Amino acid sequence: MKLLRHIPFLTAVFKHSITAFGGPQGHLGLLQYRFVDQRKDLSAEELMEYNAFCQLLPGASSTQTIVLIGFKRGGIWLALLTLLVWILPATILMGLAAILYNYFDFKQELKSLSLLPPMAIGFIASATIVLYKKAINSPITKIIFICTSLLILLSFKNPWTIPIVLVLAGVATNFSQKRIPTDGTAPKQIRWSSFIIFTVLFIIAGFISEEASRQNWTYRKAFNLFENNYRFGSMVFGGGDVLMPMMYEQYVARPNSEHVKKTKREVLKISKEAFLTGSGIVRAMPGPVFSVASFTGAFLLKDKGLAWQIAGAFIGSIGIFLPSFFIVLFFFPIWQNFKKYAIFYRSLEGIYAAVVGIMLGATLYFIKDIVVEVDQFSTINLIGYVFVFVTSTYLIYRHKLASQWIVLLTIGLGYLTTLI
Repeated sequence: MKLLRHIPFLTAVFKHSITAFGGPQGHLGLLQYRFVDQRKDLSAEELMEYNAFCQLLPGASSTQTIVLIGFKRGGIWLALLTLLVWILPATILMGLAAILYNYFDFKQELKSLSLLPPMAIGFIASATIVLYKKAINSPITKIIFICTSLLILLSFKNPWTIPIVLVLAGVATNFSQKRIPTDGTAPKQIRWSSFIIFTVLFIIAGFISEEASRQNWTYRKAFNLFENNYRFGSMVFGGGDVLMPMMYEQYVARPNSEHVKKTKREVLKISKEAFLTGSGIVRAMPGPVFSVASFTGAFLLKDKGLAWQIAGAFIGSIGIFLPSFFIVLFFFPIWQNFKKYAIFYRSLEGIYAAVVGIMLGATLYFIKDIVVEVDQFSTINLIGYVFVFVTSTYLIYRHKLASQWIVLLTIGLGYLTTLI
């Protein structure tokens, strides 16, 4: 019966999973729209706090943010169900894409999705406007907002930019005299079990993977795949933009290195063309960018048949998302316990301002990318990009149009542009 009362929430998570385009910043805009404005599951301030906290951790930040929303609403078991519902559509689609890769040409289908990037930027822009009104309300927050936006625009792909900016913003507002609540916050119990499970899995996965390779086990690729993805999920700061180069080095560059060739050791490998195809498709998919692990997992086991390709997609997905789940549940109570200290409480004001600055900086960065590539577009495509960006921003911010309808309209418009 307890689960039944959470079905509307899980339904909202599923709707979010099939409409959340644009990476962590785009996801934040939709989280604001669906879980703050529509459902009132948390406040805008709580959402910004969760997002800022997750940006400081390794792993998939947008996944960790929505897991925390589920955790706040129904505890650890709802958090786990939230994770599964959130990642399921994207991982299924990416696994299916890998299986079909050798049989179909995706070029035409990808053209139909060509207008999704400006739509995702529109989601970010509309959320930036909403959150700006809530978080930017003093001279210091305005300065933090402007400086953060510029720094993100100039060094968006540096994995350390966002954590450093958040820390500096928190330090800056400690010079204010913001009132500290006299009642403080109740201490939160730290879940050591999450940290223990995370650590034990990390050690066991590494040990078994090495043994499987040294002793040439029949199913060694499956163990290697889980270990690789669990390591990625445990150590990646900066989201999908950092994950992609790490995967490329592991699966494309390393197998072709002189060291591996000399040892004649069989390692997991993907062709450059296949990897770039997968990394391109995941950008056109809703949901977490980390779901690319489903594509690489299925592709890496393609020589063992269809059943193993499905297993590879599953192993890759579980391996890369589990660390995010354990890490966020362990560190979140620690983060909450810091609130009783004045230095931390005052930091939140600056952190909230920095989050909004990050969103504006990301919006400008993505727009810059489109302008740089303008020579690759026809005039019709360029007009379509501008039209979709402006229209999606307006419809979400002013009319609160459901995101799924905007996605469907954008895909339809993209298809029409392929016929012109």
